[in-house]
Amino acid sequence: MKKNVADLIAKKLKDKGLKHVFGIIGAGNAQIFDSINTLGFTEIVCVHHEQAAVMSAIGYYRMTKSPTVVLLTTGAGSSNGITGVLSAWMDSIPVIIISGNENSKHTKTSNNLRIWGVQGFDVVYMVKKITKWSCRLIDPYLALSTISNAFDISVDQRPGPVWIDIPMNIQTTFVESQHPIKELPFRSVVSKNSNFLNVNTGTQTALDLLSKSKKPLLYLGHGIRLANAEHLIKNLVNKLRIPFLLSWQANDLIDTKNQFYFGKSGVYGQRSSNFIVQSCDLLICIGTRLAIPQIGYEPMDYARSATLLVVDIDPKELNKLNKRIKYPVLSDAKKFIENISQVLRDERIKPKNNKEWLEYCNEMKDKYRPIEKGIHSDVTDKNGKKFINSYAFMHEIQTYLKDDEVIVTDMGTALLSGHQILELTGNQRMMTSTGLGEMGYGLPAAIGAAIATNKSIICLNCDGGMMLNLQELQTVIHYNLPIKIFIFNNDGYLMIKHTQKALFKGRYVGVDKNSGVSCPDYKKLAIAFGFEVFSIKTWRDFHRVLPIIQNTNTPLICEVFMHPEQLFLPKLAAIREADGSISSPKLEDLSPRLPPDQLIINISKN
Repeated sequence: MKKNVADLIAKKLKDKGLKHVFGIIGAGNAQIFDSINTLGFTEIVCVHHEQAAVMSAIGYYRMTKSPTVVLLTTGAGSSNGITGVLSAWMDSIPVIIISGNENSKHTKTSNNLRIWGVQGFDVVYMVKKITKWSCRLIDPYLALSTISNAFDISVDQRPGPVWIDIPMNIQTTFVESQHPIKELPFRSVVSKNSNFLNVNTGTQTALDLLSKSKKPLLYLGHGIRLANAEHLIKNLVNKLRIPFLLSWQANDLIDTKNQFYFGKSGVYGQRSSNFIVQSCDLLICIGTRLAIPQIGYEPMDYARSATLLVVDIDPKELNKLNKRIKYPVLSDAKKFIENISQVLRDERIKPKNNKEWLEYCNEMKDKYRPIEKGIHSDVTDKNGKKFINSYAFMHEIQTYLKDDEVIVTDMGTALLSGHQILELTGNQRMMTSTGLGEMGYGLPAAIGAAIATNKSIICLNCDGGMMLNLQELQTVIHYNLPIKIFIFNNDGYLMIKHTQKALFKGRYVGVDKNSGVSCPDYKKLAIAFGFEVFSIKTWRDFHRVLPIIQNTNTPLICEVFMHPEQLFLPKLAAIREADGSISSPKLEDLSPRLPPDQLIINISKN
């Protein structure tokens, strides 16, 4: 009995248990679509843009912890997907891309023409730098082993996307299904850099440092969830009894009411958290890559009084800050946490008394609340019209969230206000794109999360970001997904308005209706697509509408009208010097800036 390669792929997806894949059909992948559909096990979720297909697969993985497949066609079908693949690469999300291409006679590496066949091009070469592995399937007898390798590689060590390109004629080639399948060589690349500590030495070093530290601090990141270690965190922090911070991607890692939790630091961080990280004498980072938005623009000034021990699976991340990381531990986050937890199980080992340090951290937390009077108050325009502040909105919406709420954010207002303010229960989930930070991510990622969970999703979006994947509103309606879309309407690109104010004396270009960019009437648009529509302009609207929204289980859009110039504060604001150069204050010196003596007092305490 013979089967064509597309049939073998469909059967392989079934054997993997894949209930859903995402994609758009074209001439280059029509055979794969037909084979999957004929087999009848895996549902193909059809979206309206290839980048949205990949972003949906990212949202799907975040909810299921199982990588799925995206089906792309040749030409623009493949190139359109690259933004999503880059997003998955930057956030270490395993996704398997299967693309169609022209006949294999055109796709040989010896073909140096710019265009292969009708639409084709060398997509494997193009994505080589943003995938863990990319290949072109030419030998039909390698089909099954190629798919198997793709799944294995995508989740091995640091996860990430994989791309398999399959010419159209290879998809339709028949092979004997019982033919011995050739194995592809693949081995994980393990760094042999002698400067790195292994997990056992790193664990002992961390414990030794903790025994001597007076002001220890844990920084926990999304790598913990990627390592399937989130269930270990509550026990770890309660055993160590030291303060901890969460990265934005790890905002949903643990109940933030935990007594040892002290917020999220960074360029758009909380004041109290920034004071704490700048005052600690030991910083142990697990599963966070310490990106610029987290540490600021001067690595040597970050946690400047602290010894840094960083646990990461990626040797390149451990090397990037040079000598700032004194103890780089090359390890899977789960293994490291398990090692420390094993030692802490010994009842004879008592956590060090950090009473004074905890008192200081609590003092900062009480002194500098996430919602600050004045800067997070409602904004009144020159005509006396009041607008709800987005930070206050996020603070209030928490009271309406379900215990197992899933929240997906886009960029801009949704990202900054949401991640700076929302405190989660540990059962709730919150996700976004923090690596690439691409506008348009929120809606397709919410689609993936909804398909994965079959439950309602809150999608926090903005008027500008909505336009990047607006077409996916039809996907929501087609599949009747219970996604609740909040659109913060601030007349364009609010973050860039502030940049142009700070650096170009308020000369606006391409940021609002008056400078070249406008957005549609979302109420009319929502009605046209078939959504229920809500609007929030006042707090009275807010408290009237939120209960209705949270009791609704159908697609809806709620527009939240903001002041078009609302500030995003606190933040580490760039400063243009007299000579035209741009500099940045220290991480604790967030705007609106505190008096210098206040900064000194807060940092020097304890």
